Amino acid sequence: MKYRTFLLFGAPGSGKGTQGKILGTIPNFFHCSCGDVFRGLTIESELGKIFLDYSSKGQLVPDEPTVQLWREKIKGQQMVGRFNPERDTLILDGIPRNPAQARILSDTLDVKAVFYLSCPDFTKLVERLQRRALRENRLDDANLDVIRQRLETYESETKPVLEHYGPALVHTIDSTQTPVNVLRDILRVIAKT
Repeated sequence: MKYRTFLLFGAPGSGKGTQGKILGTIPNFFHCSCGDVFRGLTIESELGKIFLDYSSKGQLVPDEPTVQLWREKIKGQQMVGRFNPERDTLILDGIPRNPAQARILSDTLDVKAVFYLSCPDFTKLVERLQRRALRENRLDDANLDVIRQRLETYESETKPVLEHYGPALVHTIDSTQTPVNVLRDILRVIAKT
């Protein structure tokens, strides 16, 4: 059975996590942030070491461990009754992070829409990431060189995911708006899906 899914997509700092947390509070919606799953790992674990090594350089964790970790997280959420694929819609952010992951997950995800949170203002993204670093103690958001590397990685490796899903599924939303207006635009699409 494929999971009914909406993808939150955009550069680091574009607001995916904010919107995902809000949408995840709606009954029958389950939000899963791949970044949060990785940050929840202990640095003693094998995957934790891999994540720390890549994220500290602003690079993406390789596909296989990323997808494996995500699948384990979703199965765990099903086992404890937090996610029921029969009735719940997945809201994903941070996965798939490249076209290869999108292909790997094509047997698992029934993607209904991709919300591309567009923020062309590099300065605004950097400000958001640095604020988040202070607020959430996220080391991967504190260093300007790491931020630049993450944004370059996003442009070269992650943004092609939009082409994978194509214009029929991709809905571009201006993420420079207030969070409530971004949410309004997302809900308008969800209501029609």
